[in-house]
Amino acid sequence: QVQLVESGGGSVQPGGSLRLSCAASGTFFAINDMAWYRQAPGNQRDLVALIASDGTIEYADSVKGRFAISRDNGENTVYLQMNMLKPEDTAVYYCKADVRVTMFRSIDMYWGQGTQVTVSS
Repeated sequence: QVQLVESGGGSVQPGGSLRLSCAASGTFFAINDMAWYRQAPGNQRDLVALIASDGTIEYADSVKGRFAISRDNGENTVYLQMNMLKPEDTAVYYCKADVRVTMFRSIDMYWGQGTQVTVSS
């Protein structure tokens, strides 16, 4: 069984910074893409940033230049550094990992439990 455990959420004033972490644990063969999504009340869950196993990165337009995604493959961890936070960044942030549990199985999608980020003065 694969588990994703997130940490680092909280409350911050506009213009502030937060760093989210998401660590994968359990027994598996490999992790492909890792990503951060967010969901505000009444909204759908949207992609914030994605980092592939080869290091390719993509960002939502709304966070380009402010957020940075990175990963530590040795620690099976993905990070999201969030700078210049705005009230509209307020949401529950979820990490997602595409995991190949064994060499011969197809890739399965796993989600973290979510961590609240609130940006307010």
